Amino acid sequence: MNSNNPFFKTKSFTENNETVHEAVVIDYNNTMTVSGTINKSFLMLILLIASASITWMMTLSGQNPVVLTIGGAIVGFVLVLIAVFKPQYSTFLAPGYAIFEGLFIGGLSAIFEVMYPGIVIQAVSCTFVTFMVCFGLYKYGVVKVNDKFRSVVIAATLAIATYYLISWLLSLFTSFTPIHHGNSMISIGISAFVIVIAALNLFLDFDQIEKSAQERMPKYMEWYGAMGLMITLVWLYVEFLRLLSKLSSRD
Repeated sequence: MNSNNPFFKTKSFTENNETVHEAVVIDYNNTMTVSGTINKSFLMLILLIASASITWMMTLSGQNPVVLTIGGAIVGFVLVLIAVFKPQYSTFLAPGYAIFEGLFIGGLSAIFEVMYPGIVIQAVSCTFVTFMVCFGLYKYGVVKVNDKFRSVVIAATLAIATYYLISWLLSLFTSFTPIHHGNSMISIGISAFVIVIAALNLFLDFDQIEKSAQERMPKYMEWYGAMGLMITLVWLYVEFLRLLSKLSSRD
């Protein structure tokens, strides 16, 4: 039941699960469902795209979107932290995350598009295809999430997060250049590996959402689950942007 997604690793699911089981009467109209989570995920995607169009158009029209782009990333991260500790507020935090993260994604995408024309549609297509393939493999039971699968993905994700953090700190205070920078074959290989791990996270997210719905958790957990899934998709999209930019720079 544990996922490496920052939302799914908290005790929120477990605690709410225990509360539901202790109840004498369960109102199924006020509990989490898979379809409800999917609907909210689509709504968050629409909000993200609409918000992204703001910084996207600013960049392409010659305006500087740095403030909104960086500000969106910071506020989005803060909303994630709040949701981790206060999941009952996800009804408001999740849409807010989609809006502010959209500002970040729009600005970042526009910058990459200016540097490498056509890269955004490629990254979007790769992300969509990856999502659909993973969803199909999970839905039809081709890939089953068990304890071993979960442990490997979590360990790999933590290793990536640790590597990124250490590399960022070293490059910030020293002249160290991380090996994942540039367009070397090693750098491209690292990006490809990260994309695979990000994709595997989708299986954990699907599994967590399905099992949480089976446990009849509170309705607001649909927003919480949708927000967690959106985090994985944003991560996957950004990694595709990075990989495609490295490949394009080698041409």
